[in-house]
Amino acid sequence: MNLTQAYQEARAQALQEGQRQVVENLLRFRFGEVDEELSKVVDSLLELSAEEFTPMCLELSREELLARFSH
Repeated sequence: MNLTQAYQEARAQALQEGQRQVVENLLRFRFGEVDEELSKVVDSLLELSAEEFTPMCLELSREELLARFSH
């Protein structure tokens, strides 16, 4: 693995972790905590773009999020 590839992988991982933090913060802001049930929908939300997941986190009820993204 060369340095450029290692840098790109590290950057991609940092971006993914940053987005996870954003989603969890939005859910925490909205619902007070990210419990086990809500934490299960985070990965599904991360499959969406920020433009898609942000309004969902802020507008959908807890029940709507769980119904939409629980598998």
